[in-house]
Amino acid sequence: MCGIVGYVGRSEAAPILLDGLRRLEYRGYDSAGVAIVDGDKVETRKCAGRIAELGKLMAERPPTGTFGISHTRWATHGKPTDQNAHPHFDATGRLALVHNGVIENYQALKDQLIRDGDRNFSSDTDTEVLAHLIGKLYDASMAVDPGSNGKTKASLPNKKGRLVEAVRTALRQVIGTYGIALVHQDIPDFIVGARRGSPLVLGVGKDENFLASDVSAIVAYTRDAVYLNDFDVVAVERDKFEISSVAGEAGNYQLSKVEFTDADIKKGDYPYYMLKEIFEQPGSVRDAMRGRLSHEECTAKLGGLNMSPAQLRDVGRVVLTGCGTALHAAMIGEYLIEQLAQIPTEVEYASEFRHRNTPMTRDTLVLAISQSGETADTLGALRESRRKGYRTLGICNNVASTIARESDGGVYMHAGPEIGVAATKSFTSQVAILTAIGLLLGRMRHLSTSEGTRIIDALEALPDQIEQVLKLSDQMKAIARKYASVNGMLFFGRQFNFPIALEAALKMKEITYLFAEGHPSAELKHGIIALVRPDLPSVFITPDDAVFSKNLNNIEQVRARKGPVIAITSGTGADRLAKIADDIVTIPAVPDYVSPILTVIPLQLLAYHLAVELGRDVDKPRNLAKSVTVE
Repeated sequence: MCGIVGYVGRSEAAPILLDGLRRLEYRGYDSAGVAIVDGDKVETRKCAGRIAELGKLMAERPPTGTFGISHTRWATHGKPTDQNAHPHFDATGRLALVHNGVIENYQALKDQLIRDGDRNFSSDTDTEVLAHLIGKLYDASMAVDPGSNGKTKASLPNKKGRLVEAVRTALRQVIGTYGIALVHQDIPDFIVGARRGSPLVLGVGKDENFLASDVSAIVAYTRDAVYLNDFDVVAVERDKFEISSVAGEAGNYQLSKVEFTDADIKKGDYPYYMLKEIFEQPGSVRDAMRGRLSHEECTAKLGGLNMSPAQLRDVGRVVLTGCGTALHAAMIGEYLIEQLAQIPTEVEYASEFRHRNTPMTRDTLVLAISQSGETADTLGALRESRRKGYRTLGICNNVASTIARESDGGVYMHAGPEIGVAATKSFTSQVAILTAIGLLLGRMRHLSTSEGTRIIDALEALPDQIEQVLKLSDQMKAIARKYASVNGMLFFGRQFNFPIALEAALKMKEITYLFAEGHPSAELKHGIIALVRPDLPSVFITPDDAVFSKNLNNIEQVRARKGPVIAITSGTGADRLAKIADDIVTIPAVPDYVSPILTVIPLQLLAYHLAVELGRDVDKPRNLAKSVTVE
């Protein structure tokens, strides 16, 4: 979840590294630091806090040099302190390393290093242990140079090779995940990177090269990228690079062109990325469906699934898996696929799926859902599913991500960069894609052409309807101000909109830090009603659908106990709610299977405006980071 940026070239490294960290701050903002090699010394600046604090430190004492590494941290091992901030050093202080991931056996490695006489540890991190281990192995390889008659001074090419080999040897001892970059003060213009389980991308420029944990950090400088695979080790110089494996074998790679530009990852006139991304949803939902709906055949066209019609017809069970917001999209997918295709479908927490012995039949299709395509738990579930021989597809937003590359096929979301930690447009894109999958599977079974056409028409109408819903922003802002003094909210929905209650509660928790819970409306009377009181608003997602009257009854129960009610409704629902809801938000009337894409947007806006009203940092909520690449 941390952010890594490395640079080697002819320009001053400091501004490039700092700029890259600012673009990656959504990956972690507990602390930050840089290590830049200048001549025969490593200039280091690091501190706890946001990137802005590091910027001040670097302005006071500007480091110089044309190659270096940098890091923004989401704390795992060790508190967010100056001492625990990356980069970390080996025992000599000549090797600096930054790391994303978790070294699970760090204590065993540290104990061995201490037994060997290395007691020069200054932090509580697992990362420092890896730096010491690599440094020790490198120094041991330099003790005697066989090619110089017993002299200890090796040639520069030998130093580079020995550092790479020290990295390989150390990583073969590591249990856990890592994306690393390191430099050594004795080896100019040379960076070594490696990955396993944590993303790392090589940016290829002219007389300069880059390393980053996310391509958004370097897209302003180059759009040519190599997405490293697990167990890749890369040696990077100004004008060349070499990729090999941890085992020492030559590595295969593909040079890719980054699809988005630097302008795509800027906020523009919006105060926060989250608000920008909420308002991008008409376009992102349209792009999720572009070229994938066939009026002629009244179905969806999803060639990326890499499944023949016969294989799709043979699917007898679907398992959807994901984490957080993606899990909520999966829950809607369960309703969609069962209603449209009548295929038994269930949802599994990715973090649980990989550790459970879930009974599965041979005709099971697994769908792993992740915005980043790098979510550690979801990737683990995908690998477990494939290991057991089940066809496993991915739904993700990064065509070069690990999930995209390791799955048997899938659907690319085309949502564009999502920088805000609280997912918004990726959620609605995921739901749109799951609707298309339900349509495809349904048309192969029982759905008629007229039913297929109605579903396509409903999907194609969504972008314009989302535009209408976004006009409710001022109303949601007023509601947020009205309830700014409350200590929490309850969210209720039924059928397709029960997962929206969960998603709305998650958004509220993520960016306002208020207590929030989502429940099926009918569960109110099974214990939750004990929470109802005048200072705890209940938000009911109650479009004018087949269960509207049931929701109405639940609202009456809340009102009878003096609980404030905010209602999200459609059609004639507002008239029927007028006397029992304190605040009524009306969205366009749509079929139930597409309603979640519209009902969630006012609730995204409610969470956003309430967070702003409370003075929260919307894009960088405490304790959270965007891409969860650690377990």
